[in-house]
Amino acid sequence: ESVNSMRRKRSLKRSESEYDSVWDSCSEVSSLPEGPRLELMEQDSKDSAQSSATSTSTTETASQPEYNLASIRAEKTFSLCDSDNPEDQVKPMLDWAHSGFLPKGKEGLKPRENSAECCLFPAAPESGMLQAQLLESNPPELAPSAKRSRLSLCKAKTASEDIYSREQMVHEVLKNHRSIEEFCLSCGKTRAATFHPLFEGGLCQTCKDTHLEISYMYDDDGYQSYCTVCCGGRELLLCGNANCCRCFCVDCLDLLVGAGASNSARDLDPWLCYMCQPRQQYGVLKRRHDWSLKLQEFFVNDNGQEFESPKIYPAVPAEQRRPIRVLSLFDGIATGYLVLKDLGFKVDMYIASEVCEDSISVGVVRHEGKIKYVHDVRNITRKNIAEWGPFDLVIGGSPCNDLSIVNPARKGLYEGTGRLFFEFYRLLSEAKPKEGEDRPFFWMFENVVAMGVNDKRDISRFLECNPVMIDAIEVSAAHRARYFWGNLPGMNRPLCASGMDKLELQDCLEHGRVAKFGKVRTITTRSNSIKQGKDQHFPVIMNGKEDILWCTELERIFGFPVHYTDVSNMGRGARQKLLGRSWSVPVIRHLFAPLKDYFACE
Repeated sequence: ESVNSMRRKRSLKRSESEYDSVWDSCSEVSSLPEGPRLELMEQDSKDSAQSSATSTSTTETASQPEYNLASIRAEKTFSLCDSDNPEDQVKPMLDWAHSGFLPKGKEGLKPRENSAECCLFPAAPESGMLQAQLLESNPPELAPSAKRSRLSLCKAKTASEDIYSREQMVHEVLKNHRSIEEFCLSCGKTRAATFHPLFEGGLCQTCKDTHLEISYMYDDDGYQSYCTVCCGGRELLLCGNANCCRCFCVDCLDLLVGAGASNSARDLDPWLCYMCQPRQQYGVLKRRHDWSLKLQEFFVNDNGQEFESPKIYPAVPAEQRRPIRVLSLFDGIATGYLVLKDLGFKVDMYIASEVCEDSISVGVVRHEGKIKYVHDVRNITRKNIAEWGPFDLVIGGSPCNDLSIVNPARKGLYEGTGRLFFEFYRLLSEAKPKEGEDRPFFWMFENVVAMGVNDKRDISRFLECNPVMIDAIEVSAAHRARYFWGNLPGMNRPLCASGMDKLELQDCLEHGRVAKFGKVRTITTRSNSIKQGKDQHFPVIMNGKEDILWCTELERIFGFPVHYTDVSNMGRGARQKLLGRSWSVPVIRHLFAPLKDYFACE
């Protein structure tokens, strides 16, 4: 290994069969009409159960049409068998196959007009009876449908589109002075569909989808899983800046920066990436001056889906504002309630659905029983919503286990815990004001950024809006990039830190402890997410030795009060799991603050 820890990564390139399976699984979803309904999923579950129960009968039923089709293709009519045994039915064909198939020479390869080889149902008199039998036979109940023929997304192009390699792209930019914004910086294709969020240049639709999925995918060492420029690469150079988690592939350096750039980078210790080096031109690679704003715009803007702007409610006069009523689904450790109280809101009612007993304990103890817990979200009915409502604010973030692409065993949006999103969608629909009710109503749904682009678009289609992407690194000492859907006022406004936010790790530590890093990577439920950098160091020095983050320090990083999760004798591991599933308090404060124009405050 080199001095600056060049490493070999898994390839992002997918097999054609994998793309086909993804295409097939999404084709049904993409064809849903406007206003999709949950009945589709229920029917899919019934069909799945039915398929396992009828697999034997299906195999027997399918044999007859297949037998007929083979007979047509062989241009030979076989005698019908009265037996119900499938082996007896195919025996005449097998006997012919073992003794037949005489070669026809090159003449047999030539297509013939009006022949059985060119027509599924030949019109020859000898096959008339067979044709009628095939037309009258019912298709097997679960016979696989024919796949549509399509080009790979990477190869599909319009007639007028030119495909360039990245070497040709560099030549066109440097020698022929063409604008790099015309090209996809990741693959070299012209007619870019959008802009690259970090560097000058564009992205084609395929590369854009790839960036949306894995730009915020990290390995156990805390660094990005793939190259910052192309979201690919097998050999990656890690940035030597302790506070940077980006990496760049050897191909991008040698192609975009210049031949031998990767070897030069290997000789430097530490090597600073092109997001940390001074902003200037490196070959054809140049960092955007407004990359932080472009990054936000990149994740918000989805040209594939356009939705009507959410209804804008006029501000309520101060004397007419009333206390807020909240329905919180997948409540966790009551971050929503904590932020509302910190902002000074008068909370008339806060109904929370949560199944984790440790999370409930934190909410009950820290908020003195003012939260009404109703446990499993799946058990909440329309009648319950009518009894507890009306609600002014509905919030929630369903579990991301089966949505995050970091999980290799993920089941997606329509299986496992991914389906819990539809519980949020169902209850949100029930809680919305009915026709004729003229009152402000707000909602917010949160989930992980590193999800499949199709899952993201399906969620957006159900919720009828595109999300905003917010990374807590701007207002805290840790990365935490999340998607937020909703109609809260000013959700896409710039994220600004307040005087109470702790922006550096050192600000979050107890006395006598020294931070080795300015910021830390995303803290999850896994204990090793505390370790930082390519050498997996603990982030704190105490008494001359490395040390882990204490629970109180983790709470400060997330913006919670000290000892907030210290209830019911929970250990450090349990408390980190609660925090790893929670929201960042400064981010939620940023999102909820505009509601002060609508509801009563202390």
